[in-house]
Amino acid sequence: MDELFTKAQGLLKAWKGDKYVFGRGVLPQLGKLAAQFGKNAAEPCSALVVSNTTYMKSVADAVVDALKSAGVSLAGGVIVPDAGPNAPRSDVYRIETYILHHKPDVIIAVGGGSTIDACKAANFLATLGGVSPEIDHWFGTGLVSEALKTTGKKLYPLIAVETAASSGAHLTKYSNITDPVIGQKKLVVDDGIVPLYALFDYNVTSSMPIPVTIDGALDSIAHCFEVFSGLPASAPREKYDLAADLTTAAVELTVKYAPRVIKDPKDMEAREAIGMSTDLGGYAIMVGGTHGPHMTSFSLVDLTGHGTACGLMNPYYAVFFAPVIEKQLRLVGNIFKKYGYISEDLDKLSGQALGIAFARGMVAFSKAIGAPTALKDLPKWNDSYINKILEAAKDPQLDMKLKNMPVPLSASKVDEYMGPIIRAAAGGDFSLIKQMAS
Repeated sequence: MDELFTKAQGLLKAWKGDKYVFGRGVLPQLGKLAAQFGKNAAEPCSALVVSNTTYMKSVADAVVDALKSAGVSLAGGVIVPDAGPNAPRSDVYRIETYILHHKPDVIIAVGGGSTIDACKAANFLATLGGVSPEIDHWFGTGLVSEALKTTGKKLYPLIAVETAASSGAHLTKYSNITDPVIGQKKLVVDDGIVPLYALFDYNVTSSMPIPVTIDGALDSIAHCFEVFSGLPASAPREKYDLAADLTTAAVELTVKYAPRVIKDPKDMEAREAIGMSTDLGGYAIMVGGTHGPHMTSFSLVDLTGHGTACGLMNPYYAVFFAPVIEKQLRLVGNIFKKYGYISEDLDKLSGQALGIAFARGMVAFSKAIGAPTALKDLPKWNDSYINKILEAAKDPQLDMKLKNMPVPLSASKVDEYMGPIIRAAAGGDFSLIKQMAS
């Protein structure tokens, strides 16, 4: 077995223990996880299953079989349709009504990040609707946990069954919800919404389209690198070391194996590698916060996938942050160098020159897997999005992303410093990026 696999498995097991079942061929274990939530032997567990039943019918059928074998019934006798891409708020409200009508013993979210995020949100709305039935009330940090403490209520048990190597939603405290009318994504951040159990059978990713796989691979790098680069100098050594371990493992798994998946979508060893990489990305965002690239991605939901947007933006932000993250750039950059994406000796570079060499390596890798590397490459991109991105960055609900940056910004500095980053990304020109005076 590749030593990268051993390292990744060790990190995940040390983190989640028996709360996370992962690997190839593990889906049948779902029944045992769900059955424990039955009230008693005379009243077996009732599970509200939320899943796609068209292109993912084989997975949905396997879920139902696993539940049936453990004596778990479907709440309402049906599978609830999943959420659309980027978890539209209308799908959150729809899933909430199923919860309220059927009052299941457990909710089982089967899908990628959008479906799992929608189920997280539907769960707390169904439980805390008396506080506020509107999703907008809950955007921000810690509001769900605060309301649970105040009201004494408990969320329904939620089991997240991941089907796509992507956001790590099955492991994390985040729920990204989109308002499709304005094309803007917003975020709930709360330890209280972490799924009680998670399961990821990497075999099911073999049916995922290549663009979805690319999106997940880039999201993994973005999660880890943003957390690692965003750690303050005052961070405890143990936290820095953990972020470094997560980042180096996830980036190398992705850089080594993503090209193999693109070449052969049925390469299951490579599929497993990308699955573990995205899981490590989920771990990373429980250790620290993401920042600029993720914040920018929220305004691009109608143009491209979330991970692709983050992956596209990371090189440009890296150049801006370079003077204060040299150690991180060299550590991660040498992985890109190992696989032929960087030619320069990073130990001999510093400041913006180091940032640009690193960024070019990221761009070279993205090109190698067929991902866009400038905003102009996105279908339907136009310069009106620049103002949309900058205005969204000033939203107080996204202030955490500004503060998490290696070079923290305030809303008043967005136009001066973020503006050049976005314009650089629009045309692929690193020279436009303005460094902040020390």
